[in-house]
Amino acid sequence: MEPGMILKEYVLPCVYAFVACAGFCFVYNLRGKQLVFAPLGGAVGWLTYLLTAFLENETIQFFLAAMALAVYAEIMARVHKAPVTCYLLVALLPLVPGGGIYYTMEHCINGDTEAFLETGLHTLGLAGALAMGVVVVSSVARLGLVSRLTRFLRQGGHGS
Repeated sequence: MEPGMILKEYVLPCVYAFVACAGFCFVYNLRGKQLVFAPLGGAVGWLTYLLTAFLENETIQFFLAAMALAVYAEIMARVHKAPVTCYLLVALLPLVPGGGIYYTMEHCINGDTEAFLETGLHTLGLAGALAMGVVVVSSVARLGLVSRLTRFLRQGGHGS
């Protein structure tokens, strides 16, 4: 793959996700380091979504992207001693299936029941995949595995 194609298909969409998330940092009243690290989670999630395109299953892509950004949020929360939601809420924004919600309602208003149900179920599946990705990582984090990884990273990758 040529460099121009990589820039166009991977780097720029992640930059756009970062910028969009950065705007929401002000809505959520985030300050300091969180103005950089919270939107970076959105870029991480979007990059994961793009890199898993070979799976050709959007629901699995959303699930894996949610898991990646949830791991990122858990680690950043521990490193910066901040709530996980500071990083998670902002980072999830690029993945929210807003277009699907819009088109579902459009089909409903137009009386196209078949398209309404199809689009609605697909959108519900994507939202469920996001929720499940976060729940899986959160559950593992509560078992203490993420905090052990964070301690390992703080020590510079050297075990104690």
